Amino acid sequence: MSDSDKALVVFQGKKIRRTWFTDEWWFSVVDIVEALTESGRPRKYWSDLKKRLTEEGFELSAKI
Repeated sequence: MSDSDKALVVFQGKKIRRTWFTDEWWFSVVDIVEALTESGRPRKYWSDLKKRLTEEGFELSAKI
C-alpha cells in the first residue's frame, strides 16, 4: 500500500480520512458526518444518530 492510499480526500472543503482495507476504501464516518452536517461536534452528532437509529430498529454493526 502506498502513502497515497492513506491520503486524505477532500469533500466540500472538509478533509475525510480513508484507508484501503480488503480491496475496498473505508472512510471515517465522523469525518463524513462533519462534512455533511457542518456540525461543530461531529462525534456527538454521530453518537446521537446511532442511538436514534438503533431505537428505530436499524442495525448499524454486526453483532459479534
